[in-house]
Amino acid sequence: MFTGLIADMGRVADVQTRGDGVRLTVTSALAGELGEGDSVAVDGVCLTAAVVADGAFGADVVRETLARSALGDSRAGDPVNLELPLRASDRLGGHLVQGHVDGVGTVTGVFGDGLARTIGVGADPGLLRYVVAKGSIAVQGVSLTVAAVDGEGFEVALIPETLERTTLGELEPGARVNLEVDVLAKYVEKLTAAAAAPAAPSETAA
Repeated sequence: MFTGLIADMGRVADVQTRGDGVRLTVTSALAGELGEGDSVAVDGVCLTAAVVADGAFGADVVRETLARSALGDSRAGDPVNLELPLRASDRLGGHLVQGHVDGVGTVTGVFGDGLARTIGVGADPGLLRYVVAKGSIAVQGVSLTVAAVDGEGFEVALIPETLERTTLGELEPGARVNLEVDVLAKYVEKLTAAAAAPAAPSETAA
């Protein structure tokens, strides 16, 4: 479990194809806090550190993750957002993020807004059904508040701190980004759908 508060911007050192997946090697000061088998969120995707050495860690990205996220776009030299799992004693400063990416969006616009910046993201309608204005969403693993939403996408406002400490400050139109909606919305939908379903006819004895 994560919070969407980025701890460090790492850098992809190597991308090695392995069968139908890839091994990502990422350099970061956070590598010193990782052991083999530990979880780490890379651009919002929960991965397992398979190798840790010399200020870097390697993690395998399988076919399902490549299909559902934008990690397949990663190239050596790319910056990535990193977060370690939430400790029970930590403050929950962002929102509950699982590291289970729901889909990929596309940046549709980047607009200056004083000291801040507004980013427009296009997304599939099946994902947008869970996005509400003033609700939470994780973009590239960053916990953000939705400023506006319509049938084609949503907008988020990025404060200077977010622009400086995450890769979101480098986004340009056309960039693909990992999206994870608030898991509470999905649970609510399932529970309300079950409650609204007609009850099965009862059987009576002859």
